[in-house]
This record gives sequence, C-alpha cells and structure tokens, in this order.
Amino acid sequence: MTTTGPQQKRLIVTADDFGAAPEVNDAVEQAHREGLLTAASLMVTGDAAGDAVTRARSMPMLGVGLHVVLVEGRPALPPEQLPDLVDGSGRFRTDMVHTAITIFTKPAARAQLRAEVEAQFARFAATGLPLDHVNAHKHFHLHPTIASTILAVGRRYGMKAIRAPIEPRDILNRIEPGSGGLDIARPWAMLVRRRMRRAGLLVPDQVFGLAWSGALDMNRLRGLIEQLPDGLTEIYAHPATGSYPGAAPGYAYAEELAALTDRLAKDRALRNGVALGRFADFA
Repeated sequence: MTTTGPQQKRLIVTADDFGAAPEVNDAVEQAHREGLLTAASLMVTGDAAGDAVTRARSMPMLGVGLHVVLVEGRPALPPEQLPDLVDGSGRFRTDMVHTAITIFTKPAARAQLRAEVEAQFARFAATGLPLDHVNAHKHFHLHPTIASTILAVGRRYGMKAIRAPIEPRDILNRIEPGSGGLDIARPWAMLVRRRMRRAGLLVPDQVFGLAWSGALDMNRLRGLIEQLPDGLTEIYAHPATGSYPGAAPGYAYAEELAALTDRLAKDRALRNGVALGRFADFA
C-alpha cells in the first residue's frame, strides 16, 4: 500500500471501457505495463469482457473496478426483464434524458434498474477480482436514483471507492487557455461526492477527463501532471490501439494510448514526487 501525507499529490490514472473490445484491452495492458495506468473500469457485459478479466489476473497491481453500464450497451439481465430500459434491439437506450426521466417517474423502471445493477455487481464478483472502485458509463451515476441504487447494492459487494467527476477548470485554462468552459454536471457531481463520502467511500478530490474526453494527448497529460493539485486526483482516459465496433465518433483512442505510455509524462510524475496508485492504495 502506498503511504502518503494528507496533502501529498496522489494520482490514480484510470482507463474506462475495459472489456469493450480487444483493442481497448490491448491498450489497457500496454498502458499499465509500460506507462502511467494504474486502474481500469470493467464493462462486465462488454464484447471482450472475458479477455479483459484474463489479462487483469496477470496484472495484480492494476486496480480493476466496475464500469456500470445503463446506456449505450448490453444489459447483464435478459432484455425482456428490462422493458423500460432497453430498446427494440434489446440494448440499453441511447437517449440518456429519456432513460433518466423514466427512472425518476416509474416505479417499475426503478425496480428494473436495481435488478440490473445487482446483476452487474454479481457478474463482477464472479470474476474473483478485487473490486477496486466503481463508476458508470457516461457518468450516469450522477442521476440521484442511480447513485442511490449503486450505493445500496455496491456496499453489499464491498464497494469502497467511486468517482465524482469534479474537474477544476482553472487548471485546464492554465494548460490550454479557453479549455475551462461551463461544466453543467458539476452541481450533481458535488452532491454525489458529498453523499458518497458521508457513506464512508473514498472519492477523489478532483477528476480530469471531462473537457478533454477522447482527446487527452501527450501535451495535455504532461500539463496535468505539472499542474497537479494537492490531494487525491483521478485522471481518466479511453485508450485503444485503434477504432472498434461501438467506438465513440471522433475519439482519438491511439493518441490517448500514446499519452499514457509517454515516458516524459511518467518521468515528470516521478520527479514531482507524485504518488501513483490504485484506489485501493489510497483507501
């Protein structure tokens, strides 16, 4: 376990969408073995989830968490058990606003939500991997009902850490003037952080990856490490060796992988006394 003082610069570098495709899994393994990556969030229903689990077992210092998917993905339960959450193809709906309203207004949808979240936690538990952290695809856990459900279910499965995406835009502006625009999700993220900390969970003090989602290149990552604030920071990215079915349009996957394996970025972190680790190392 990493030993740190209360104000030391501590950093978790996470890859989301682990298990989505072999290209993502290749990048996660490369970025962990050769670069800065310390954690990865597993899509338990991803097309390459089994491959991701196999790789994770060979990387014991990679903190693997659950990436709860409730939008733009495949459910763990049979689609017929989730009529309010899936579309005609049996996949989760792509319209987050529609789903959010449905969950808020329909008791049946809330029951389906709880059953699906339970199924995803159970599927992660079945891998035998330690649960390092939890977050949600598209940060859907900022929805109050989803946050409540994840907290209630997750604690029974040993959840100890979660992401609340609060991004200091002033730091982004120092690195790249004009980057720190309006963050409409910030109030919800602050509520989630306060609520989860009250429940005894570890929540980073700040998170980077929103404004530059899919575009975290070498210069930006180097800048973040140079400007890293005190406390616990999470930087999350979406590395992949190339595009894949279901990839987000416009995401520079290979550039993010290049940033995570950039020797200069890693050297800067070490030179600046940054403590790198998993969520479990800082709990």
